[in-house]
Amino acid sequence: MEAKLNVQLVQHTPEPEKVIALAAKLCYSPVGVDSIKDNLTEEAVKKFLQMLLGIGHESPIEHVAFTFAIEGVSRSLTHQLVRHRIGSFSQKSQRYVREGQFQYIIPPEINAIPKAREKFVQAMQDNQRVYDELVEILFQKHYEKLLAEGKEVEKAKNMAEKQALEDARYVLPNACETKIMATFNARSLYNIFQHRCCNRAQWEIRELATQMLRLVREVAPILFKVAGPSCVLGSCPEGAMSCGQVKEVREKFNNL
Repeated sequence: MEAKLNVQLVQHTPEPEKVIALAAKLCYSPVGVDSIKDNLTEEAVKKFLQMLLGIGHESPIEHVAFTFAIEGVSRSLTHQLVRHRIGSFSQKSQRYVREGQFQYIIPPEINAIPKAREKFVQAMQDNQRVYDELVEILFQKHYEKLLAEGKEVEKAKNMAEKQALEDARYVLPNACETKIMATFNARSLYNIFQHRCCNRAQWEIRELATQMLRLVREVAPILFKVAGPSCVLGSCPEGAMSCGQVKEVREKFNNL
């Protein structure tokens, strides 16, 4: 069964732009927090944030965090996402959750060719069948062994199921759909957008990163106005490997 991307911004630091302005102003102010807060009008926050981002003073933006619920993505994608180490992740476990009729992600290039799609879907169905068979074979082995060791029936079933799943999962493909909660501070998100919104990023994580950027712009439009791939603000860093579409990319993210 084919899965579709679903990403939601489920939580974030309240008034994120005001928090950043407060943190940054504190660095340069002789007065206390209460006095700074009293002078932080909406217009003052906007001007100060624009100045802050313009000079590249990034450490204050680490004070705000954003949590995303992400579904309908592949294990291939999450292997890339968790490489962004300044983040917190909680992912659906294949060790504890049985993949009964697992969903999967079909790459667009495969989906566009009927013969390729047919072979891909068949491979997913074969994986499901072999996975189910392995679970049953391994479960029976562990269950009988645990009973022989004197374990109670229900406990033996639970333990045998877990032991079966943790080995049977090795046959599951990278395309297997997964779910993950991910939390990042704003500075880490800037880094993610620079790398993953780029045309040279893999298609699936590029789509995810672009949707994440849309969501955070809704709650912090000043903070993330200039966020996106590196070429949005400067030259393309990819050199000879550039996509050659800097103008189009800039237009896309300026109007996102």
